[in-house]
Formats: sequence, structure tokens, C-alpha cells
Amino acid sequence: MMKTRFLTLVSVFILVSFMVFAQKIEPNDASKYTIELNKKVEMPTSAEDFDNASKGFIAPFDNPIVKNSEGRVVFNYDDFKFIKGDAPNSVNPSLWRQSILINGYAGLFKVADGIYQIRSADVSNMTIIEGNKGLIVIDPLAAEEPAKAGMELYYKHRPKYPIVAVIYTHSHVDHYGGVKGVVTEEEVKKGKVKIVAPDGFLEHTISENVYAGTAMSRRAIYGYGSLLERSAKGTVGSGIGTTGAGGNVTLIPPTLIIKKDGEKHKFAGIEIEFMLVQNTEAPAEMVFYVPKYRALCGAEIVCHTLHNLVTLRGAQARDSKAWWQGINKMNNKFTEKSDVLFVSHTWPVWGEENIAKYCKSQRDLYKYIHDQTLHFINKGYTGVEIAEMLKLPDSLYREASNRGYYGSLSHNVRAVYQFYLGWFDGNPVNLNRYPPEEEAKKYVSAMGGIQSVVGEGEKAINSGDYRWASTMLSHAVFSDPSNKKAKDLLATALEQLGYQTENATWRNIYLEGAYELRNGFPSGVMFTTNSPDSARAMPMDMVFDYMGIQLNAEKAKDKVININWEFKDIKEKYATTLENSVFVYSADKVLDSADAKIVTNKSVINDINAKKTTFKDAIDKGEIVIEGSKDKVLELLSMLEEFNMGFNIVTP
Repeated sequence: MMKTRFLTLVSVFILVSFMVFAQKIEPNDASKYTIELNKKVEMPTSAEDFDNASKGFIAPFDNPIVKNSEGRVVFNYDDFKFIKGDAPNSVNPSLWRQSILINGYAGLFKVADGIYQIRSADVSNMTIIEGNKGLIVIDPLAAEEPAKAGMELYYKHRPKYPIVAVIYTHSHVDHYGGVKGVVTEEEVKKGKVKIVAPDGFLEHTISENVYAGTAMSRRAIYGYGSLLERSAKGTVGSGIGTTGAGGNVTLIPPTLIIKKDGEKHKFAGIEIEFMLVQNTEAPAEMVFYVPKYRALCGAEIVCHTLHNLVTLRGAQARDSKAWWQGINKMNNKFTEKSDVLFVSHTWPVWGEENIAKYCKSQRDLYKYIHDQTLHFINKGYTGVEIAEMLKLPDSLYREASNRGYYGSLSHNVRAVYQFYLGWFDGNPVNLNRYPPEEEAKKYVSAMGGIQSVVGEGEKAINSGDYRWASTMLSHAVFSDPSNKKAKDLLATALEQLGYQTENATWRNIYLEGAYELRNGFPSGVMFTTNSPDSARAMPMDMVFDYMGIQLNAEKAKDKVININWEFKDIKEKYATTLENSVFVYSADKVLDSADAKIVTNKSVINDINAKKTTFKDAIDKGEIVIEGSKDKVLELLSMLEEFNMGFNIVTP
């Protein structure tokens, strides 16, 4: 049976609850060095954070367990109930405080008259605005099941008015993936519900998660601690929310696109004024103002944590200049007339003066990182050097919302460096280094062999220098991955680094690395990385783009294959050419001397993408008709590789 598939669609945030939490080897306790270091952490002092995080709380979820249609648990709200009281030795106390604020209050909240939020049902918030016997839902979480559970909780305590509009504030999956848990596609098609999104939403929704999707998904397992237990020695969340619910990722394409600042639209009698903040936290993003309630939605450009200028799961570096300017634009336009600011993660801010102060501080945070990184770049420092030396001024660091619980100053500095200068630091030594495995073997040989390196790594662990220990022991593991002592010691070093860090994603990455060194990557782990709705929304250009990425260039060597394609249901034609080990497509073109013509429907390609069928099965069923050389078509498909999610990270 041919296994060729066109595409693997990825929703990286949704991987986090799809794992088997069967920890084979128990984590170590915090070392005396970690305990001592955590005692010295400078803690945020604002007691009002706890008042604000719990303000307006109405009710928790009646049933903490959310299941999908197959009966599989996709989320359990009790998973994080252990986060309370004083910080354990194995968690940075500042991160523990943030985790209490985020995970300690789960359920329905009243933000203001007419505005309600569902929090801690997923990694993001879902907001509900009440209009004239109609509701507006903002950011319907990442998956259908938690979004549905959130609406059920809302309706239990509020009038059961119909939903007339759904607003996607930006193009990340945790802000649209649950849409079918709140409305149906039929309601949208009949005009009963409008789907509102910023310009470029659909393009970026698909492209951000497709082209490097397999690698991003694998790395997301680290960033969100997918294999880790929810415990004081495992994951304590993401710093911006829970680790995320699983479930069915859905998408209903927008019916109303916001294309310019100042657009005003009414839904259920509620006027909303929109403002685009493109290329900030997402390439397609917008904020908006609700005059009736004097309420401002800040989407995800402001939050009670320093955000990511580049995600550790992998993505294009974000524009920190556009980010601070977006906050500034929003601040100048709306804060003086706002009584409440609600956002897509964490809790709201109340009071005009508090909102203005908060937005100014967040604005200055991103501008400081942008400007000072470039300041030191122009003095000749590299990204690694600047990340080590740059500190926030006290006036910014004192604000808990500027602390690095999700993003970090360290990796955001390197993101700015990457954005402006790319990967090369200018040092010719780094221009053509050996790959990690080969370099490791040379290091180990130069240092006197594997036993010597492992011994030095053990000494570093015993002295509490876990950064240096992890560097040396990583060389040992890459030189000889069968050396169990080296792997165990490296796991110990990474684990202590995880226990020490204030940043939730760093913690998850360190602890995930330790887990895999001890236990390996589980076989048979199921990932729901396909979204039929996303496949349906994806244009054929992107399908063909991904075929080019899947192409095994060696297999395609000296091959020339020309194919015409006709998609009857969408009335589109394409010509594709394989030559020079490159797959090229052209829209609205027909090749005169093609090897074959493929006639089918885009809906069939959608089913292939969603793994409901295969190309060969669709041919056998007559859903794909080939005119000309069937062998040439099958030869092309045989050159497309399916990517494996289980590649190694902490071992070669």
C-alpha cells in the first residue's frame, strides 16, 4: 500500500495533552545548590495580582474532565490543583507564584457588566460579550471540546442567547481551533453568525504551521512539557496559561475581514472599533475597543508576562519594533477611554490609570529589548554575549508582568539578533563548524576520552555548575549515545536547570530533555496533528508548496515529470513540473506536452491531507482520474517522503 500523502498539517499547541504520562524513572529531588539558588530569587511583591486574578470569579467547571467524541480525555482541570501554597524546592518560587495566578482560578469570570471570560479551560482565554439578546465570542480556545465545555459553563449562569459573531484576534491555533465548539458551520453559511478576523488571517494560520510543521511539533513537545507529569517535579504550566487542552482542532474561515484601522462593525447592537497590529505577536493580529462597555481587548500584544520574540518551538523571529509600536498605537488611541483591558491570556486590568501604566510598561519592555540589543550589536557583541550581559532596568523588572515566565530576556535578545543579522555571528570560526555528533567526538578525544569527559561533568554537577556540566556531558552523549552514565548525568544536570529557571517553557524543555535521556521517546504515541478544517481551508498553492518540501531530491535526480491538474469543484487548473530535483507549480497554466493529466476535486485532496484516504485509494475509487501515464504520477508520488515526528533532540 502506497503511503504517500500530500501533507501533514500541524497545530503545535494541541500536542500537549496527547501523551501517555507513564514516567518510567522518577525525577530527582532538588539539589542543595538548586534549593539555595531558589531561596535567593527576587520575588514580585504586588499582592493585587492575586486580587485581580480572582476578581469576578463566578463558578468553576462542574466536571473537571473533558472528553472527546471517542471518550478520550483531552483535559482535566484538576491536573493543576497541586499548585498552591509555598513553592516546593523543585520549582522557582517566582514561576510557582505565576502558576498559582494562572492555574489557581479556573472557570467563569465576570470581567465587567456585559463581558465574561472562560479561563484555564485551555492555554488561552475565551471572552464572551453580551449584546442585545446575542453574544460575541472572542478567541474560542484551541479545540472544540474545551470551547464547548466553556460555553456550557457560561450558559449555566447567564442567559442562553444565540452567538451572532466569533472574533479571531489573531492567527494562532489557540484563538480559533475551538470555533465548532461554540457555533456550527451551517449557522455561518446561513448568515446567522459572522466570523471576524484580521487581514491575512487564513494565509498565516496555515503557513505558520505547515512548512516546518513536523519539526515545530516535535520541539513543541519540549516547550509544553508534553511527556511530563503535572507535578512539582514536572510541568507547572506554560507561564501564560495551562499546558493546553487537546481535542478536535476546527476552523471556520472568516466571513468578515478587517483590513484597516478604525473599521467599526455592530454585532447584536454592540459597536466594535478594530485596530490592526500586524507582525507583532502574530503576523495577522488585531485589537479592538467596545465603547458601550468602555472595554479594550489587547489580544496577545500585552500580557502578564514577557512574551516570545521567537518561540522556542521554532518560528520566524517576530518584529519587536512593530510590537512596541502596536502597543503604543493601542495605548494612544484607546486607554484614556477604557475602564477595563482584557487579553487573550492571563487576567484583565481595571481602571484607566492602571491600564495606561500597564500598557506603557509593556511597550517600554519590548522597545528596551529592541533598542539595547541593537545598541550592543553595533558595539560588536554577538547574540549569545548580549543575552548574557543585558538586564532590564529596575523600573521594568519590578513589574511582575514584565518577568520572563513565557518568553525570556535571554532568548528574546537572541531573537532580535536573528531578526536583524541572521544565524551567523561574524566569527569565521563559526562559519563552517562540524555538525554536533562529529564535533562532540573531537572534543571528547581532545579531552582525554569519554571517561575523562564524564568525570569532569560529574565534578561540575557536584559543584552545582549545571550549565557547564550539561555542555560537557552533551558532548559525551553525542560522542557515545550508548554511555548510560553520561546520559544519566546529563539528565541530572538538565533537571536541576529546570528546577531553577523562572521561565515555564525553559523548565519544560530542560525537564523534557531529562525525561527522554532516561526513558527515550515513547513508541506508539498518537498525535492529532491533522485538522480536516485546516486542510479544507488551505489553497492548492500551499499543498503544492509542501509537496516540494516533501520531495526526496536524490530520488528525483535526473527525473523529468510534467503533469496538468484540474480541480473541478474549485474550478482551478495547475501545471506542475519536476526537473532539476525541484517541484514547480504554476496556476492557470496547461502544459502542451504533459506526461499526464489529473482530474479530481479539492475535497479529495482534503481527505488525503486529513489521512481519511490515500492517493492510490482515491485512484482506485475513481475519485482521481488520470489521463495519460499513471506510472509517471505514481513515480512522482513515490518521491514524496512522510516526515517522522520521533526524531532525536538530546541524543544524536
